Amino acid sequence: MLRSRAVRRLVVWPVLAIGLTFALAGCVETASEPSATASPSLTVVATGDGVLRIGNLAPTSGASAFLGAAQVDGVNLAVADINAAGGFGGKPVEVINADSADASSTTLETSFASLVAAKVAVIIGPNSSVLAVRAAPLAAQAGVPLISPAATFPRLTGGAHTGYFFRTIPNYAYQGTVLGGYVSAAKPVKVALVYLDDELGQSLEPALLASLAASGSSLVAVPFTAKDTDFAAQLKDVADAKPDLVVLSAPFDAIEQSKTLIAGLTTAGFGAGKLWLTSQTAADYSQALPSGLLAGVNAIIDGFHPDAAFVARLIQLDPALSETRYAAEAYDATTLAALAAVVAHDASGAAIARNLEDISKGGIKCGSFAECMDVLKTNPNIDYDGITGPVNFTAAGDVVPASFGVYAYDSENRFVYKTMATGR
Repeated sequence: MLRSRAVRRLVVWPVLAIGLTFALAGCVETASEPSATASPSLTVVATGDGVLRIGNLAPTSGASAFLGAAQVDGVNLAVADINAAGGFGGKPVEVINADSADASSTTLETSFASLVAAKVAVIIGPNSSVLAVRAAPLAAQAGVPLISPAATFPRLTGGAHTGYFFRTIPNYAYQGTVLGGYVSAAKPVKVALVYLDDELGQSLEPALLASLAASGSSLVAVPFTAKDTDFAAQLKDVADAKPDLVVLSAPFDAIEQSKTLIAGLTTAGFGAGKLWLTSQTAADYSQALPSGLLAGVNAIIDGFHPDAAFVARLIQLDPALSETRYAAEAYDATTLAALAAVVAHDASGAAIARNLEDISKGGIKCGSFAECMDVLKTNPNIDYDGITGPVNFTAAGDVVPASFGVYAYDSENRFVYKTMATGR
């Protein structure tokens, strides 16, 4: 069961504490997918009239509907700022909204086809990883890029859809890089990773190992399966390894396993500051675990929470908004799409897709659509750094540096923000 990993010296991964965050687990939806059906026939549709139309594919129904309003408001606020700065080619940018629903239906495919028929040049969303996996090949087929503000599945990096799928939220595996650098910044440590042996856990292990190795730290891997209910063997492996810290990684739908492991680890003396929960494991356990059990336990959660001024603007736009998760990522995705069209002088999906990487890095830095437009008056090379900070796209559509919030649990088993950790 226990897999000890040898370490070697590697390049040190930078870790920087900045900003503020409040994002709970980049949206990895684990609902089962519906029965296979034929995908709608999609064709490339040029805008033709010079109007930049942005599709917003957000969940307004289904299990993830509580996250939909923040994405809608983030896109709408960005478009309002873009239009206040002159829009695209002197014409207002338009937003067309569609419901992505959740993975239990085929609403995504129907909504995607409707957005393409409405001549959108780019689509912001979906925020579910499961739905993004389904939408990415449709985007490549239609020539309409997707920019997801919340989908973190590792498998979304690369593949046949490369060039038409981007995300302003980090790939799930990057939290291993960031966490390894954060916990070993002061001195080398020995870490035990207890993880569900699935796509997410398998992506986290090598990233965490490499990051720890950079500082002379070590990793012991302790996997478990979705069928496991008795974790005596795993808990013994952890105890025998005598780690300084334990990291627990399990998805939302393994909550019962997570609760059992948390109880076992804390009883064995690996609670408080010795235990870390990853983004899929972190949750409000105030009603699920005995009071105070998680006090002092740490968590790392993907996403970026912006300053109070941005949140206030969202509330002004939508007074009923209560959940702001992924609004900042949606705002930056929209702004980047518009700037890519401006630089290309072309409101088409292909033009936006070709220019997204270039405008996100390497040029003159600018922090808003208006500021970037000012730079473009004299220099064609811009580098947009947005609400979430630097947004540098890789050739595969991932965003670096990767930003994660660091949290600590209070006496009521609720996590409280501490700081921001960033790494490549």
